[in-house]
This record gives sequence, C-alpha cells and structure tokens, in this order.
Amino acid sequence: MRDSGTETDPVDGENVTVVYGAAELVVGPDDETGIVVVEDAAFAAVDGRVVAVGSTEDVLTEYPLEDADTSIDATGKTVLPGFVDPHTHALFAGDRSDEFVAKLRGATYEEILAEGGGILRTVDAVREASDDELVSNLTDHLDAMLAHGTTTVEVKTGYGLDTETELRMLDAIAAAGDEHPLDVIPTFMGAHAVPRGMDTEAYVDDVISDQLPAVAEQGIAEFCDVFCERGVFDADQSRRILEAGREYGLTPKIHADEFAAIGGADVAAAVGAVSADHLLHTDDSGRETLVDAGVTPVMLPGTAFGLGAEYADARAFLDAGYEVALATDFNPNCFARSMGFVATLASVGMRMTPHEAIRGITSAAANALGRPDGTGTLTPGSLADAVVLDVPTATHLSYRFDTNPVSTVLKSGVVVHE
Repeated sequence: MRDSGTETDPVDGENVTVVYGAAELVVGPDDETGIVVVEDAAFAAVDGRVVAVGSTEDVLTEYPLEDADTSIDATGKTVLPGFVDPHTHALFAGDRSDEFVAKLRGATYEEILAEGGGILRTVDAVREASDDELVSNLTDHLDAMLAHGTTTVEVKTGYGLDTETELRMLDAIAAAGDEHPLDVIPTFMGAHAVPRGMDTEAYVDDVISDQLPAVAEQGIAEFCDVFCERGVFDADQSRRILEAGREYGLTPKIHADEFAAIGGADVAAAVGAVSADHLLHTDDSGRETLVDAGVTPVMLPGTAFGLGAEYADARAFLDAGYEVALATDFNPNCFARSMGFVATLASVGMRMTPHEAIRGITSAAANALGRPDGTGTLTPGSLADAVVLDVPTATHLSYRFDTNPVSTVLKSGVVVHE
C-alpha cells in the first residue's frame, strides 16, 4: 500500500527502517469495525514515518535490506501498530492493595470512598510525595506500559484536588513524558472527587474559578475530564466544569455511567467531548446520543474485572456499526498496565472479536484522544510506531494471556524496547 502524496525515496542523510517477513501485519481499521491485515508482510519507514506497507517482496524490492539503517526480521511473528491507551490515572503514590482485599470481602468502591479510602487516600499520598517521587513513579509505570507494547498514553491528574497539587501533577506528567519514548498526553482532572471538608458546589466553583485558570496559564494539559457519577459530580456540575475547561482551550472528556446513568452521555454530547469513558450503564438512548454527537465510546474492561462488576455492553455499539475504544484505566484501584490483557478481557468479558479488540487499542483509541494523524495505524504518512509480537496471528493477542507476547517495540521507526 502506497500513498503517492507521502512517498519518500531513501537518500543520503535519511534514516530507513524496514520490518519484514511478518506472518500478519495490521495496517489499520477497515470500513466496518474490524482491521486490515496483510500476510507475509513488511513496512518501511523513512525518518520515522511509514512510507510503504505491503507484501515483503514488494516492500523489499523498493527498500532493500542492505540500504536500511534498521531491519527487523519478523518471520513467523505478527506486527501491529503501537498500542494507544486513552485513559489512565498512572501518576499516583502510595499503595491500596489492602482495599483489593476489602473488596473481596464485600466492600463496594463507593463504601470505601465514603470512608475516606479510594481516591481520597491516594490524594493524601500524592500531596505528601516529592516531585522527584512523582516523576519516578510515573516513569516506572511508563516503562512497564512500553514493555507491553503501548507507544501513546494519556495520563490524568485528579489526585491533587487543589490548585497547587494539580499543577505539580501536570509538571510531573510533562517531566516524565519529556524523558520517555512514549508519547504522554496530559489531562487535567481536578474534578475527580470532592476533597474532605468541602461542599461539592464550593469545590466545583474552586475547579472553575481557581484551578482551571492556573492550569491554562501553565499550558501543559490538553484535555479536561470530570467524574460524572452518583455521589460525585452530577450532570449539571460536570457540564459547567467541562464548558469552563473548553473556554480555556481544554478539550472535554468525561467519566460517564460507571455506577449509574445520571446524564453523562447527554453532557458528553452537549459539550462536544472527544470521548465518554466507562459506560457500564449506558442504555440505548445514551448510546445513540454519543454516536450521533461523534463522541468516541471508551470501555475499560479491566475496571469491571477488578471490581467484579458487569462489563460494558460493547456489542450494542459494535453490532450497530460503531467502533469501540479500549483503555487500561490504570490506577491504584485497577492495577493493569498491559493493553494485551485489556484485549483479552474485551474478548472474554465483552464478546469483542480479537480484531475488534485490536482496533479498540489502536486506531479507535487514537480517535478517543483526537488523533486523526494516523496514530494507531501503520499507513503511509503515519508515525512508525509498531509492536512486533512473538505470535503467528493477530488473534493470538486476545487468545494468549499468560505471558507478554511483545518482542520488539518501535517508536517513530526506532527500536525502544526488545
């Protein structure tokens, strides 16, 4: 597959990468909800961008191995676009493994939160952590994500719940991202919970009047997110926060319908959110509202798995011809950093086919981050972010969940993990 508008012939001074011999290579989405797969395939990249995808014979004829600066023999293996994780809370401090045990004994997420645990407990730990600790913690998690094939990741704040700490979190996200091969995309989520001793309305005013102006002046965050949920922020409060964030140039995202449907889908549509995430309790009306408004649905099967809850109804979207994005929701309550495991949970828990799940962790996930530039694909012109899996077909990503199948990860055509 070639795009004459993006072809680049290798000349002196250009860096050429060739990955060849793949049993299967996933190019990107098809016209429905699946993916385009090429067998006995290769791709070539020049200066970090894909210039050719097709059969190994065709690609190597135009980009011979002897002219390549980097060549990877993927014989018998599968090549996928780099995984895109569009929803994480990967910057935190402290440990909440005891809450995992409490949930096994019957405590609910909401009960733990009401007793001062959950998010508020992590807020305490983040406020006490040094800047260096925060950067180090996030870097360790980014390393693990990269080793499992993730090349683009969104990271939220929301464990500060005051202006000073939220800004510190954004600084830490930027610092870790600057030093790491992953593309790290920062989201401001001051509206993650209501801090102790504060009325919800007063805190909403604080987010809008104090936190958002400071975040905008800092200039790091790209998105603004809010936890629209029973007992946290209602639909009207969520809408006001997201509209205010949009006025400051932050694209809206929203946590919606995780524990109850309280109007989060309507808010997402009204504010032009790029994504609505969780959606465990979204009904037919909510689905139509999201799809009609062009909001990408993001489902987080690891959260349902960790909570022992029912999974979101991915099939209702997919059977109607709409794509579904997937994410880890990595946080102290959902300790999952592997998008491969998310693909397994999506197949087993939500009955997504392995190809639908792969689309969910690549191109659809990129849509949930407003990335129409080819992120999550291996199409001519896109960045050469790729994952080489030591498995014979793409189906094996969902099928095998006992080990990590990633053998090599490339970021912009450069090997960053093997």
